[in-house]
Amino acid sequence: MNMNEEEHKENIFLSKKVWTFCPSCGFKLPEIDRQKFCIKCGVDLEYIKSNVISHQSSPPDLGIYPYRSEWDQKKIADEDILNLGEKQLWGSFYSIGIPILAFILMISLTTIITSFFLPFVSNLEELTALMFNPYFVAILSFTELIFILVPVYYVGKYLQNPKFNNRLTLLGFTLKGNDNFKPIKEVFIGLGFAVLGIILVFLVSFLIEIILELILGVDIVFTGGGSLNEIDIILANSDILALIFLAIIMISIVGTSEELLFRGFMQKGLVRTVGKYGGLIITAVLFSLIHLIGIFQIGNATPIDYLLSFLLNFFPYFALSLLLGFLFYWRKENLIAVIIMHGFYNAITIIIAYIYFSLI
Repeated sequence: MNMNEEEHKENIFLSKKVWTFCPSCGFKLPEIDRQKFCIKCGVDLEYIKSNVISHQSSPPDLGIYPYRSEWDQKKIADEDILNLGEKQLWGSFYSIGIPILAFILMISLTTIITSFFLPFVSNLEELTALMFNPYFVAILSFTELIFILVPVYYVGKYLQNPKFNNRLTLLGFTLKGNDNFKPIKEVFIGLGFAVLGIILVFLVSFLIEIILELILGVDIVFTGGGSLNEIDIILANSDILALIFLAIIMISIVGTSEELLFRGFMQKGLVRTVGKYGGLIITAVLFSLIHLIGIFQIGNATPIDYLLSFLLNFFPYFALSLLLGFLFYWRKENLIAVIIMHGFYNAITIIIAYIYFSLI
């Protein structure tokens, strides 16, 4: 058989083949013979067949992607999502930049929602009461879902088959794992680490307050976990129903969204660019700083007040984040135990604080 006959047979084979996914953007195409363009990105499919594939000496492997560019070949296949090892993912710039972008979007959305209530308040006192209303705070917590949407959208570019379930799995939010992985086991590990986290934060807070008293010569009333006055005010104004509502939000929304963003995306990317310890520490620092922005909203505070408030809260948050990061690494980058720990740590903390305020 001469070369012309081989090329003729190959072209017949290619012309009958239905494109399953676009070779450029990965979009799943409708099963139509001789489709000329991708309906999403507009790439000329016939051009690729005639100018790229048909110049190969034998018909290519047309599996899921009839033609794969060099970038497509680097994307993660379905069967490899749970076995990434040290595979490079998003770089340090995106590992940090995407979470910051998500945080800015969340703050913007929170501001927009709050602005809708401004016409219904007549003075600063009413506005303050609204901002510290436990139900209003719980509702605003739903804006943290942006922490899920932004990284989930972004990681699709690293997958050969970027369906929603694969995106969540890549970030570690999955009930699948290795042969020894059992979801119930992860739940109990998460609960145990939540209790450990409470003890750790208590000890770190106690130690930091003693050190600051010795260095600065000031008297600090021990709080057992930082001194975010706004949380104190919210809990002081809560009833049982509001407390239950807040606890549910902490478990279902806050723990899940923050861990997907900080551990599932940020730490997962950073450990592959700056190393295990570097990724864990950088994530812990940024996690702590983002949670302390509210400190600088305190009115009529002196510089020493800001400094004390920052130090009293940074180190407990930092210690907690290190523990969360270690758990994520230990559980082989699966988020189930980590999410359980974070959510129940928050819930148990506000319950303890509520009981404390009920007794004083």
